[in-house]
Amino acid sequence: MGVLVIIPARYASTRYPGKPLVELRGATGESKSLIRRSWAAAQGVTGVDRVVVATDDDRIKSAAEAFGAEVVMTSTDCQNGTERCAEALDKLGGGYDIVVNLQGDAPLTPAWFIEDLVAGLSAHPVAEVATPVLRCDGRALNGLLDDRRQGRVGGTTAVFGADHNALFFSKEVIPYTGQVFDDADETPVFHHVGVYAYRPSALAAYPRWASGPLEHLEGLEQLRFLERGAHMLCVEVEARGRQFWELNNPQDVPKIEKMLAEMNLS
Repeated sequence: MGVLVIIPARYASTRYPGKPLVELRGATGESKSLIRRSWAAAQGVTGVDRVVVATDDDRIKSAAEAFGAEVVMTSTDCQNGTERCAEALDKLGGGYDIVVNLQGDAPLTPAWFIEDLVAGLSAHPVAEVATPVLRCDGRALNGLLDDRRQGRVGGTTAVFGADHNALFFSKEVIPYTGQVFDDADETPVFHHVGVYAYRPSALAAYPRWASGPLEHLEGLEQLRFLERGAHMLCVEVEARGRQFWELNNPQDVPKIEKMLAEMNLS
């Protein structure tokens, strides 16, 4: 089974322009760009045949090639990472059984998240797309709630059925719970990890579909699959003591750097 990992990265982010090139200090004090950390995360995954960066920006291309990444240049017309992955796969000529979209803003993604994701999609032949979900502890949930109180769009949450088929994703914290949780408490809220595994046929179909109202309202690309009735599998992954957060806003930089230090990640 051939597995391709694509890291889509664009410079012109609305919320955080130039985000892929933002430097993050690790536990040793060494700074590495976000795109380099995302590349390193992909390199640590077993069972992957190829890793490429997909971008439309020469600055990102130059930075990525400088640390040894393979780069595929894509159109500026791509509306999101899934469209960029679809174009990159087409330019590479296909030939893979599963394509993984490792968003370029998730440098804390552990290798087993992606390994479990690929295994989950492989074990469910009906599923067209799979994505990881991580049960929030109180610390993570309180971080999501604090972002919303401060008017920031932070992490995304997911709800799914008993069969783990995705029901909805939102930038609001869902499902609602009025409980107060301590940092170490287990909560009923699942943090959506911004990684996707696609069947090539589902990925190829995606850019041909018009985006729907839910995708527009939430600004979440995966809702296009749900609005079209695609079977999206939510694969629950385990933190194993690791903290997880995505870089969505400038305020996330010190938070991620603190996590890198606490987990002794260089």
